[in-house]
Amino acid sequence: MASTDVPHTAAPAMSVSRQLSDPAFQAFTLLRVGFTVAPILFGLDKFLDWLVDWQIYLAPEINDLIPGNAHQAMLAVGVVEIVAGVVVALRPKFGGYLVAAWLAGIIVNLLLQGDYYDIALRDFGLLIGALALARLATAFDRPAATA
Repeated sequence: MASTDVPHTAAPAMSVSRQLSDPAFQAFTLLRVGFTVAPILFGLDKFLDWLVDWQIYLAPEINDLIPGNAHQAMLAVGVVEIVAGVVVALRPKFGGYLVAAWLAGIIVNLLLQGDYYDIALRDFGLLIGALALARLATAFDRPAATA
């Protein structure tokens, strides 16, 4: 009996207009843009301190573990946040997990402070959003099919 195996081919890509009207794609796009722009802006502000004096959020236990002072630590944090935003823009699947891990670290730092439980809770919600972005990226951020 002859084999009836048919090579598996990828389903044709959704049309652009159909994809733009897909609520799941819209959610993916919102999360991707948000988790690109916010980390970059907050990272840049670590150098400017326009929004807040970021040093107040560094737990003394963390400050004692790292070299340098709190200001230098916040500059390093700013660089990491900018990089995380760029990674989300370019590779949202990996970037979503990167941002989620970074947010987990921020949450631990805030819980060590003992004063910022409200911000830690907000960041937990953002962590869940970053995980949702990573999961949605598996469906919407695929490399173009090659012939």
